[in-house]
Order: sequence, then structure tokens, then C-alpha cells
Amino acid sequence: QVQLVESGGGLVQAGRSLRLSCVASGRPFSSYYMAWFRQAPGKEREFVAAITRSGAGLYYADSVKGRFTISRENPKNTMYLQMNSLKPEDTATYYCAANIQYAGRNPGEYEYWGQGTQVTVSS
Repeated sequence: QVQLVESGGGLVQAGRSLRLSCVASGRPFSSYYMAWFRQAPGKEREFVAAITRSGAGLYYADSVKGRFTISRENPKNTMYLQMNSLKPEDTATYYCAANIQYAGRNPGEYEYWGQGTQVTVSS
């Protein structure tokens, strides 16, 4: 098993940046494909970005492509989401997730989840 803890959320103005972190503990971090999802009030949880175990494969939702960057540092058991040019529509709770099998885009494909960190973007 793996335990995931997100941090780095907050309140920012549109156009600014934030970097989210997800620290893992338990089973070796490099065993897991990792992803970020987000969920706004009243909406379904949606895919943001995913990364393969080595970090070589990166996948993004169209809504964040070119603005967000996913990365990981396996020796530090940490994944990041650098969010630039933030928009009010990026406001959501952001979750990191881990999957032993592949870097999917469906929340149901992920076995382990963090508790979430709130990102609020004001206009």
C-alpha cells in the first residue's frame, strides 16, 4: 500500500502560479504510476495529468495542456504539479492518485488517493 499527502494549495489571483506536491509513503514510490485529478463543487472528479513510473511519459487534459506541468522525484517520493496562468475555472480540490498498473485518465483506475488540497483562483 501507499499513503499520499498533498500540499501547496491556496488562494491566488488569475494569471498567477502554484505548485502542488504529493508525498508518498509505504511501498516504493517508483512502483506507481501517478496522477492528479480535481473536483469542483457539484462536478465529477476529472483527470488533470498523469506520469509514468520513470517520469518519461506525461499526459495532460486538454484544459490544462501548456499551462500545467506534472513531474516526479522518485528518490524524494514526491510528485509535483506546477500550475501556471491559473484561471478561475481551475478552482477545485486537487487530488493525487496512485496506480500500480498504468497511467490512466479514469478515477476508477486508481487504487490510492490523497485527502486533497484546495486551489481557489480569483478573477
